[in-house]
Amino acid sequence: MSDRYFYLVAQLPALRFGREPGLTPEGFLAEAAKWLGRSALETIRGAVLFDRSDEPTGCSLLDRFRAFERAFRTELAEWRRARREGRDLRTFFPASLVREGDPLEVERALLRYRFERLEEEEWGHHFDLEALVAYYLKLQILARLAVYDAARGLEAYRSLTGRTGTLL
Repeated sequence: MSDRYFYLVAQLPALRFGREPGLTPEGFLAEAAKWLGRSALETIRGAVLFDRSDEPTGCSLLDRFRAFERAFRTELAEWRRARREGRDLRTFFPASLVREGDPLEVERALLRYRFERLEEEEWGHHFDLEALVAYYLKLQILARLAVYDAARGLEAYRSLTGRTGTLL
């Protein structure tokens, strides 16, 4: 473990689901580039949220999270297929994540589930590469969550269309 990890981690803002992180994934990578070597930075850059690759990365947290994501997406697709066919399917994830709420609420619940999984995975990792990989993945979740903000969405709509007023 290098002192560089301590310095980088110590200056990062804490991440909480549903709160503005104060840092973008791109900003994090730029800051990490100042402190980390090429190999560590490439490992972090390779931590893409919805990557289902099964190629080993050399980072056990990332490999475990990728395996979780593959299994989660596979099981979620099977659950949706079973639901369309009118059959029940037991899943490793709580079915309430996808049963309750409108599509936006379901998407938020799925993102929260991933975020919480990363918090479990990073337990015991504070000032190492795995902590930084988990941080970067959580930043990606928060960035995706921010896209679903109604005010930001309306602002983007207005800038793209040149229209004013509400959507309804």
